[in-house]
Amino acid sequence: MEDIEVLFLVSRPESEPILRGLLRACARRKTSCACFFTGAAAVLAVDPEIGALVRESPRSAVCEYSWERFGHGECPMHLGSQTDNSAMAAVARRIVSL
Repeated sequence: MEDIEVLFLVSRPESEPILRGLLRACARRKTSCACFFTGAAAVLAVDPEIGALVRESPRSAVCEYSWERFGHGECPMHLGSQTDNSAMAAVARRIVSL
């Protein structure tokens, strides 16, 4: 797995405006970033703009158990686990929890 400059750990759906702004800033600066969506924030995976910005990243994931609890239908992103979260954290230079 390649290095990730910024890993966003997203657990609160209310952080959507902040996440959107940070992802846009990363895209403008061509900064590699990834997201791990967990808890109620799993629903943010269906947001079209967030999805497009996250698809640019080396790897992002939605907690499978969180998607089962809060998501609807087929998840548009990789369904992962806390193991995926740990693997991304291991190669991230910065971690931002939202």
